Amino acid sequence: MALSWEKLVERWQTAGVLDAEAAERIRAFEATQDPSERLRWPVVLAVALGGVLLCAGVLLFVAAHWDDLSPGARFSLVLFMVALFPVAGALTAERFRALSTTFYAVGTICTGAGIFLAAQIFNLEEHWPSGILLWALAALAGFLLLRDWVQPTLLALLAPAWLAGEWWVRTEGYARNAKIPSEGLLLLALTYFTARTTGKESTIRKALVWIGGIMAIPFTFSLIESDDNYNWMYRMHPLPIPLMLLVVGWVIALGIPLALAIWLRGKAAALNVLALVWVLVLGTMKPGRASEANSLVAFAWHSLGPYIWCAAGSIGLIVWGVAEKRRERINLGVIGFALTIFVFYFSNVMDKLGRSASLIGFGAIFLIGGWSLERVRRRLIARVKESAA
Repeated sequence: MALSWEKLVERWQTAGVLDAEAAERIRAFEATQDPSERLRWPVVLAVALGGVLLCAGVLLFVAAHWDDLSPGARFSLVLFMVALFPVAGALTAERFRALSTTFYAVGTICTGAGIFLAAQIFNLEEHWPSGILLWALAALAGFLLLRDWVQPTLLALLAPAWLAGEWWVRTEGYARNAKIPSEGLLLLALTYFTARTTGKESTIRKALVWIGGIMAIPFTFSLIESDDNYNWMYRMHPLPIPLMLLVVGWVIALGIPLALAIWLRGKAAALNVLALVWVLVLGTMKPGRASEANSLVAFAWHSLGPYIWCAAGSIGLIVWGVAEKRRERINLGVIGFALTIFVFYFSNVMDKLGRSASLIGFGAIFLIGGWSLERVRRRLIARVKESAA
């Protein structure tokens, strides 16, 4: 089976980017490299799983013995836990780079645990978003020092968590305070998911794509349901969010993902503006308000609008993937479209039919709809492969 670099050399030579002499020099150089140094997926899986289990084991050990330790012993344990894994990473850096990266990642994760444990030991002022901020700064420092892909991946998770936490703390007691962070996080997930483009490939971008792909669908549901119970929330918290705080929240929620998209994608970030418009329109549709609509248009907007708009967004993501030759966007778009049909049937159709008819319809949707979507997905993937060849 040809190696990935061999396929790239063949493509570049066919396109005229490399001449025959340069291609032969590349092949000669790669032939001198030790194949055992290239990590295979079982090794990567074992190292990743080992890191996760190591984190879980350390945190479980600390939790199990925490009540039996004195404050001094607790703080010593925290310092030891935070210092141990970076030292292990430094000692293994030249012998096994993947293991060293894992140790550094575990060290950053334990740093977050150490921050919150130290706050608990010394009864520091309760403002939990500041702890996440310190944790994010630790990941940033790790990236600046190590230049690996794990630290910026942790930073990509921690920085939005800090901003969302600050928003929740500062808007506690105000009505309808969930919409802005929901829109910002969904837009950020789409920015992460579209980080990979033609000619811009890296391990960090791949990690961002995975994060965005995992986060996109849950955050879409979160945005739709963010103000679903706003009536009783408004009765409990009748005060609206102050205008200045509202403006700052909108600027951060929409500006940061868009600025990040420009930095990651350059001119191609123009399509991310369309994603921003899609998110803003989706944020105006609230199924919980459909019963209070005073016109047929408003009722349709809140009751059917989310399904139609999510289906349109899924199709748009598929088109986006075809245009930029990205298979993961096609796959996620197909999944999003299928989930939209599933949720619409379950929420609006199934309860209006008899038990047997609803189950028959459900089965037909799974069989016929799944088969049709899979055919379309395979055709689009094949078209992307042909255009990329």
